[in-house]
Amino acid sequence: MTTAATDAEGSGAHPRFAEALRDLGLGDVISQVRRFPEATRTAVEAAAAIGCELSQICKSLIFTADGVPVLVLMDGASRVDLDRVREELGAAKVTRAKADVVRETTGYAIGGVPPFGHRTRTRVLADRSLLDHTLVWAAAGTPYTVFPMEPKTLIAHAGGNLVDVRERTP
Repeated sequence: MTTAATDAEGSGAHPRFAEALRDLGLGDVISQVRRFPEATRTAVEAAAAIGCELSQICKSLIFTADGVPVLVLMDGASRVDLDRVREELGAAKVTRAKADVVRETTGYAIGGVPPFGHRTRTRVLADRSLLDHTLVWAAAGTPYTVFPMEPKTLIAHAGGNLVDVRERTP
């Protein structure tokens, strides 16, 4: 990796993501990006590095609904219920996207996908569980970087529709 690719203005944010923040009028968020020496690819790793609750992590997950990529924003403590996503989208089949589809769709590798600033526009579903917190943390385009944001602001900038797609606990 080159320094330019991993160090947008010293923050560690991916350059495409830093540019997206500036384009959205959120340039001040770049200075809030936190970079960790160890990867924060999973919600558990991110929460441990940040020192926050697991549910304060906003996972950006790519699925395919009848072959079309869709982004699901989910709190770090919950799992996505594929049947609920299928029902929400009116799709016949919903599956987890393969790594190459994730990179092609978003421009980022799994473990570093931010909630917005993607290479292509996709439909975005944001689970209501994110609203349980005043602040959530999401990937800043690399597996080593995260940024904080108020959930309503994050969902609005991602163009997300609020839905209930997390697995129900028995």
